[in-house]
Amino acid sequence: MNILKSFPTDDGFYMPAEFSKHSGCILIWPHRRDSWQSGAYAARRAFTELIKIISLSENVTVCARYEDYDEARRMLPPYVRVVEMNSDDSWARDVAPTFVTDGKSIRGIDWGFNAWGGLEDGLYFPWDKDNKMARKLCDLLDKDCYDMRNFILEGGSVHTDGDGTLITTEECLLSKGRNPSMSKTEIEEKLCRTLGVKKVIWLRSGIYNDETNGHVDNICAFTSPGNVVLAWTDDKNDPQYERSAGCLETLENTTDAKGRTIKVHKLPLPSPVYITSEECEGLDNMDGEPTRTPGERLAASYVNFYISNGHVIVPQFDDENDEKALDILRPLFPDREVIGIRARDILIGGGNIHCITQQIPQDMTAFSK
Repeated sequence: MNILKSFPTDDGFYMPAEFSKHSGCILIWPHRRDSWQSGAYAARRAFTELIKIISLSENVTVCARYEDYDEARRMLPPYVRVVEMNSDDSWARDVAPTFVTDGKSIRGIDWGFNAWGGLEDGLYFPWDKDNKMARKLCDLLDKDCYDMRNFILEGGSVHTDGDGTLITTEECLLSKGRNPSMSKTEIEEKLCRTLGVKKVIWLRSGIYNDETNGHVDNICAFTSPGNVVLAWTDDKNDPQYERSAGCLETLENTTDAKGRTIKVHKLPLPSPVYITSEECEGLDNMDGEPTRTPGERLAASYVNFYISNGHVIVPQFDDENDEKALDILRPLFPDREVIGIRARDILIGGGNIHCITQQIPQDMTAFSK
């Protein structure tokens, strides 16, 4: 593995869309007991169900701590690759490399990671193990790695259509805990040079009470060039309504990098999901303080899905809108099976299906099917 100091675009590399072909997917076995209830066992069952579906059409690599390796190996199918690697938590989308391609080969980007806000409003300290994971994974996969550790970015904060357009949120990328010395224009230039995009669409904010400062992958996602799904509620008394309406206004009054009008498909939100007292009791304290409060609203959204080669895997919340969300997504992904899995035990950790996965693009030949 070579550590590269250039920008990916200088070498002809760009970030492909998630709906492009993959050769694999990376996840991190859950272990943090102040994030995952009941000693993380409930989350491990949900992770296992998800991994089994992803592995039907692409190779899966699961990173597990030394003390969790044997259990991960026991719970997961034998064809799933399990490797020993330390981490602070289990959000592969945000700590694994962002992969870029020139159409022939793949390289990773090693962003700086500070637990979604560092000492300003980060979620835990320390985060040094997470901050080393991208480079370790590039080493494991024998892929060169761009050193972008001087720029704080999580994979869940950006979505691209693979055709020159990127969406993100001002709430996240302009937050004080990320890159406070950089202007919006400077951040946009950085995104263009590293991810090979020509246009950045800035949405105002993300999902209400999202502790990542509004990651875009929880509120809006490309389904194909020129098409996005947007988390939506018709309830004007819901604090999410103003947020989603602001995103809709932005999307309806802009075009993508190719000059196309963006078609917005509204994806209804589930009814507000609140954590229970019993679920809170299953979580360890962090530094003597509880990490969740009974009745706290969780950032539930159907937009937080993962697109594998064969499936679109969508969170389900035992809600009347579960099936409606699947029905909206099916015609948008005619070449994949849209399937739901119960994801409450993932949501309690703070994110969902998209947050715990990171795709490896197709021409990662070491893992191609």
